[in-house]
Amino acid sequence: MKLMLDNKVARAILSSIFGLAVLLVAPATAYAGEANLVLPQLSQSQHTLLFIGIGVCILGMLFGFYQFKKVQKLQAHQTMLDVANTIYETCKTYLIQQGKLLIILFAFIGVCIAFYFGFLQNMPIGGVLFILMWTVIGILGSYSVAWYGIRMNTLANSRVAFSSLERKPLKVLNTALDAGMSIGVLLVCVELVMMLIILLFVPRELAGASFIGFAIGESLGASALRIAGGIFTKIADIGADLMKIVFGIEEDDPRNPGVIADCTGDNAGDSIGPTADGFETYGVTGVALVTFIVLAVAPELQTILLTWIFVIRILMVITSIVSFYINHAVSQSRFGSADKFDFEAPLTSLVWLTSLISIAVTFLASYYILGPGSGQVTVLTDLWAIMALIISLGTLAAAVIPEVTKIFTSPNSTHVAEVVKASREGGPSLNILSGMVAGNFSAFWIGLVFVGIMFGAYVASMSIPVAIMSYASIFAFGLVAFGMLGMGPVTIAVDSYGPVTDNAQSIYELSLIEAVPNIEKDIEKNFGFKPDFEMSKYYLEANDGAGNTFKATAKPVLIGTAVVGATTMIFSLILVIQNVLEVDPATILTMLNPYTILGFLCGGAVIYWFTGASTQAVTTGAYRAVEYIKRNINLEEDADVKANTEKSKEVVKICTQYAQSGMFNIFIGIFSFALALACLSAPSGGATAPVAFFVAYLISIAVIGLFQAVFMANAGGCWDNAKKVVEVDLQEKGTALHEASVVGDTVGDPFKDTSSVALNPIIKFTTLFGLLAMEIAISETFRDVAPVFGVIFLAIAVYFVWRSFYKMRIPDAE
Repeated sequence: MKLMLDNKVARAILSSIFGLAVLLVAPATAYAGEANLVLPQLSQSQHTLLFIGIGVCILGMLFGFYQFKKVQKLQAHQTMLDVANTIYETCKTYLIQQGKLLIILFAFIGVCIAFYFGFLQNMPIGGVLFILMWTVIGILGSYSVAWYGIRMNTLANSRVAFSSLERKPLKVLNTALDAGMSIGVLLVCVELVMMLIILLFVPRELAGASFIGFAIGESLGASALRIAGGIFTKIADIGADLMKIVFGIEEDDPRNPGVIADCTGDNAGDSIGPTADGFETYGVTGVALVTFIVLAVAPELQTILLTWIFVIRILMVITSIVSFYINHAVSQSRFGSADKFDFEAPLTSLVWLTSLISIAVTFLASYYILGPGSGQVTVLTDLWAIMALIISLGTLAAAVIPEVTKIFTSPNSTHVAEVVKASREGGPSLNILSGMVAGNFSAFWIGLVFVGIMFGAYVASMSIPVAIMSYASIFAFGLVAFGMLGMGPVTIAVDSYGPVTDNAQSIYELSLIEAVPNIEKDIEKNFGFKPDFEMSKYYLEANDGAGNTFKATAKPVLIGTAVVGATTMIFSLILVIQNVLEVDPATILTMLNPYTILGFLCGGAVIYWFTGASTQAVTTGAYRAVEYIKRNINLEEDADVKANTEKSKEVVKICTQYAQSGMFNIFIGIFSFALALACLSAPSGGATAPVAFFVAYLISIAVIGLFQAVFMANAGGCWDNAKKVVEVDLQEKGTALHEASVVGDTVGDPFKDTSSVALNPIIKFTTLFGLLAMEIAISETFRDVAPVFGVIFLAIAVYFVWRSFYKMRIPDAE
C-alpha cells in the first residue's frame, strides 16, 4: 500500500534530513561517551562457558521448532484450515507493508548513528558500517520473530478451534500453550545468540557500540510494529464489535466484512506487536546492564559480572522448559479427564512454578560463578547471595504483578463483577466509569508493588561496597528488570496464548462447520470422535476469557521492565554528562533547577499526546471501517452466508492505511522530540543548568508512562472480560446489558491494545535513542549551535503533533 504522505509531510522530512546533513559537516571531536564502550576481554574459561551457552540457545531454538511441528501435525477440519490460511495470508500482506515502512524509518536512525560514530567519534567508515549492520540485524530480529509469531499462531488457531469439539478442554489449553512456548523460547534464544555473538566474537573496541546499535535497531522495529499493530487491531475490532449492536448479529458472523480484518488484527496487535516488543525488551534490558558494568564497575570484576548475567539468562531458558513440562504433567493429572475447569489455573501454576524454579537456579548459579563455588576469591565472593537476591526480587515480581493484575481484569474478579453490575442498571455510562475506576486502582496497587520491589533491591544493594561499583542502587534496579525478564519464555508464552484463543473462537464461527452437510458423521469417520458443538462454543468462550486475562497480566511486566530498566540507561547518560562536561551531576540534577521541572512537564505532555494520537488513529480508522461495513454488509435471507473476500480485503486496506499513517506521525514526532529536547538541553555559552532538562524529560516519560500504561491496560482488560462474563457466564447476548458491555469494550480496545502497550517500546526507544541524541548535543564542537537545531526539530515535532489530529480526524459529512 502506498504510504499517505502529502507534500507538506515530505518537506518536513526533508527539513529534518537537511538538518542532520548540516550536522555531518561539523568538525568532529572525539570524547569518551557511553556509546564508545570498550568491553573487557573474557578469560578462556569464561569464553568457553558462554560458548556452551550458544549451544544451549540452539537447543532452545530446536525446542521451539519441535513445538511448531507438534502443533502443525495436529488435525483440523478443512473448513477451519481454510479460514486460518486466509487470516495468515492477510497477516503476511500486512507485515510486508510494515517491512517497507521500517526501511524508511531506518533512514532517520541510520543518519544519526552515522553522524555520531563516524564524525563525533572519528570512527573509520568500516566501523560505522559494522555498527549500522548490527542496527539492521536488530530491526530484522524484531521483524523476524514477529513473522514467526503470526505463523505459529495462525497454525494453532484452527487446531484449537477443532480440538474444542472433542470435549477435551485440557487439549484446547495445551495446544494454545504449546504454540506460546514455541514463540517464547525461540524469541529469547534468538536474542541471546545475537548478544552472545557480539560479546564473544566482535572486536572489543566495536563490541560496545555494536550492542548500542543492535538495541536501537530492535527498539525501532518493536516501536513501529507495536504502534501500527495496536492501531490496526482496534480499528478492526471496533468495526466488528459495533455491528453486534447496529444489526443484532453475532460477533463473528461471516457476513460482517470486518470479521476477517479483526482476526488479522488479533495477530497484528496481539502477536506481531508483543513478539517484537518482547524481543526488544529482552535485548535492551541486557544492553543497559552491559553498559552499566563497563562504565561503573571496577575493571577486574567486569568480566565476572558479564559472564554471570549471561549464564543466568541462559539457565532461565532451561528452567522455563523444565517448568513447562512439569506443569504439563501436573495439569494432566488434575484436569486430564475433566469436562470443565478454570482455564486460568494451569496458566497461573506455570507462571508461579517457573518463578520459583528460576529463583532457586539463580542462587545456585550465583554461588558457583560469584561465590565460594567458583574456586576464586574476589570481593564478590561474599556478595553472591545479595546479587542473587536482587535478581530474584525481579523474578518474584514477574509472578506477583500478574496476580495483582488479575484482581482487576480476570472474569472472576470483583472489579469485573462491579462493571457488570454497574452496566445492568446504568448502561454504557456506568460501565465506562466503573472500568476507569478499576484502571485507576490497578495503577495505584501495581505502582506500590514496583515501589516495594525496587526499595527491597535498594536495601540489598547497600551491602555492595563503593570499591566494587559506583551507584550500586542503580545496578540493583537494572538487575530487578533483568530478573523480571528471567522467566521471559513463559511470560511471552502466556501472552501469546491470547491471540490464539481469540482467533480460535472466530475461526469456529467463520468456518460455518455446523452447517456442513453430514458434518457429525464426517468428523466421526475421519477424525475418530463425535463432535459436541455446544460444549465447543463454551470452551472457546471460556478459554478466550483466560486469554484476555493473561494478555493483560503480561503487559505490566513488560511495561515495568521498560521503566525499571530505563533508570539504568538514564544513569549512563548522567555518566556521560559527568565525563564530557566535567561537572558533578548532583549540582544540576536537582529540583531547585527550573530546567528539571520543565523537563518533567514536557515528558508528561508527550505521554498524553502519544496516547491521544494513537487513539485518534483508531477512532478515525474505525469510523471509516464502520462506514464501509454498514454500506456493504448483506443480511438478506438469500445472501451468501460465507465471508466475502473482496469486502474483507477492503476493510483490511482501511485498517492498514490508518495504522501506517498513525504510526508514521507518532514515530516521527517521538524521534523529533528526542532530538529537539536533547539539543535544547545543550550547555551553550558554558551554562550547564539546561542539561537537567533532558534528563528530567526521560525520567518523566518513564514514570508517567508507567502509570498511564497500567491504568489504560487494566481498565481495558476489565471492560473486555466484563463483556465476556455477560456473554459466557450470564448468557445474555443481545440484551441491553450486552450492548452496554460491548460499548465499554470498544472504549477499552484502544486503551489496552493500542496506547498502553505501545508505551513500553516508546519508553525504551526514547531513552535509548535519547542517550545518543544527548551525546550529539553536548559535543564540544556542536553544543553552541545545538539550540538552533533544537528549535528546528521542535518545530518538526509540533508539526507532527498537529498532523496526528488535524490530518487524522473524522471528515465532515459530505
